[in-house]
Amino acid sequence: MSAITSKSPGRPVLLSLALLAAAAVPAAPPAWPPAPGQNAPVLVAYSFSGEALDFARLRGKVVVLNFWASWCGPCRSEMPLLDGLSREYRDRGVVVVGLSADDRHDRRDAVAAARAVSYFTGLLTEASANGFGAPQVLPLTYIITPTGLISEVLRANRGALSAAQLRGAVEAALGGADRAPAKP
Repeated sequence: MSAITSKSPGRPVLLSLALLAAAAVPAAPPAWPPAPGQNAPVLVAYSFSGEALDFARLRGKVVVLNFWASWCGPCRSEMPLLDGLSREYRDRGVVVVGLSADDRHDRRDAVAAARAVSYFTGLLTEASANGFGAPQVLPLTYIITPTGLISEVLRANRGALSAAQLRGAVEAALGGADRAPAKP
């Protein structure tokens, strides 16, 4: 307290600056990559046609977020499954989003691949806010509950996911599974 009441003109200023600096330090970021049981991070993405999609506005819906790339064989083989899932579950409040991890110079290839599907697709590098970060493995799919909780992370680094895996994860999220899946 003596620094605040000191008659030395520099000390209160230094203390004030130190307090401001300490207040400006952000809280520790959530664990990365996002995991089941955590709230889904911020994501504002743009479709290949320029349509904005803010994940905060998808509260109340189950979101299937798939990271893929045009050069990734398993990713490309999952796209028809995701498209079928999107069509089948759309009326039940499920939104499928596919974000390509391609580099900007490969945008043309990503756009061509995305033409085969009806769900929202865009380039991850064009997102204006991305709390998910860059995927370390492709394909990578997050299942997000209506309350914004990640219920499942599906990594298909040994091949494409099956329709049964996708449907099972979506059904669990639709059933109100706002908790991390039980460990086997």
